[in-house]
Amino acid sequence: MTFLKQIFLGIVGTSFGIFAAGGVFTVLISVGLIPRFAGKMHVSKKVFLFEEAVVLGTLAGDFLSVFERFGCIGDWVVKSQIFGNGKTEIIWHVAGTGIIIVFGFFAGIFVGCLALAIAEMLDTIPIFSRRIGFRHGLGIAVLAMALGKAAGSILYFAKAVYLHGGI
Repeated sequence: MTFLKQIFLGIVGTSFGIFAAGGVFTVLISVGLIPRFAGKMHVSKKVFLFEEAVVLGTLAGDFLSVFERFGCIGDWVVKSQIFGNGKTEIIWHVAGTGIIIVFGFFAGIFVGCLALAIAEMLDTIPIFSRRIGFRHGLGIAVLAMALGKAAGSILYFAKAVYLHGGI
């Protein structure tokens, strides 16, 4: 019974992961973020390289979040004392801080560009609503989506779901 349960959970988890990844990539494609990056850097001939980098980065992040023990490079460096006894922790602390700063810088650029692209896309909502005849209640629909997102975030942090994965 336990084996079948594990198989079922594996299939469900993989299915939901594919579904979530499809949603993320759909948003990135719909706002045109990757081609915009390539255009701003004047390397539009290499747009496929950017797209592949996004996919490989996503897969690497997924792998490291699922198989956490393979992402603990710092523990391995400190245990093996690569830079000598006593110096390794100091050097790794400085290097790790530098890595986090660089990662945070580029992640901030990406999130900022994504937010601006989504804000540009939101300009199309009034046009779309007029075309389909959705004249009344658009503000209520947007407010309901915002309140639902806020309620979900409050529940997520209040119940510390990020620590143990369940409500």
